Amino acid sequence: MARSTDPQWLSPEEKEAWTGLVSLMLLLPGMLEAPLREVDLTLFEYLTLSHLSEAPERRIRMSELAFLANGSLSRLSNVVKRFEQRGWVTRSSDPEDGRYTLAHLTDQGYRLVVDAAPIHMRAVRDLVLDPLSPTDLRALTRIADKLRVVHPNLGKTARGGRRS
Repeated sequence: MARSTDPQWLSPEEKEAWTGLVSLMLLLPGMLEAPLREVDLTLFEYLTLSHLSEAPERRIRMSELAFLANGSLSRLSNVVKRFEQRGWVTRSSDPEDGRYTLAHLTDQGYRLVVDAAPIHMRAVRDLVLDPLSPTDLRALTRIADKLRVVHPNLGKTARGGRRS
């Protein structure tokens, strides 16, 4: 099917939906990050530590962690390097495939996640969940599922599940 070269302009309803989504994508991360300054973490750093804390044996491949935390591998490497210097994370070769590097959350890093999690959860509840009715929450979940991003190399969705 040939695509028209003329743009298909947004209807007022589509424009309202699109600008609302863009606003969420651009403004919400900063609003979620602000409370984490209390424990000297950025949102990306918190998400990195949180995903590590939820991984089996608190260990995960760096490439998968970069995807789950929504960052590039180089950005993650820089963050993990700082985490190593603080004693929160260690890195090692993956014994199953030496081409990969594993990140491992230390006990000290885990304690930081335990301290930061209530701060983050309060922000998530205040900014996202509490303003929504049960119907809104179901709609948000349904919309997020429809807009789910699939990682081209990992074949996983943004939630970490395998794509079908």
